[in-house]
Amino acid sequence: MTNAAAKPSTENELVITRVFNAPRELVFKVWTDPQHFGRWFGPKEYPAADVNIDVRPGGAWRAHLKSIGSEPDLWVGGVYREIVAPERLVFTFAWEEEGERGLETVVTMTFEKQGAKTRLTMRQAPLQSAEQRDGHNYGWNSAFDRLDELLAKA
Repeated sequence: MTNAAAKPSTENELVITRVFNAPRELVFKVWTDPQHFGRWFGPKEYPAADVNIDVRPGGAWRAHLKSIGSEPDLWVGGVYREIVAPERLVFTFAWEEEGERGLETVVTMTFEKQGAKTRLTMRQAPLQSAEQRDGHNYGWNSAFDRLDELLAKA
């Protein structure tokens, strides 16, 4: 895997690009199959304890991220807006919290075939601050590290 995280284009948008050593169809499947999604989703300190995904336009998704330490658990969810297998996923993302973190963002994932590998580009916007963008950057990259480990075992 190559970690080619791009600089955010603005304070309000996060852009991450990663290359996974797995075929595009498999990378897309681990995003859309509940059995696989729950095995890698969430940062290493907050792995998913429970996920529910209804991968269709208008279908909801929700994940319970359980702290491995003493921090409170987190809940996050949204609605799928667009699914073009195995090329593109668009969904909303919102923490189940009050305030800035609870505001809805839109995540757009593109899956590009690069030989036997997959180039994944993720865009998330609008984020409300550089602090929120940087927190999401850490969280997504930590989850993508877990995804890379899962794909290496496939």
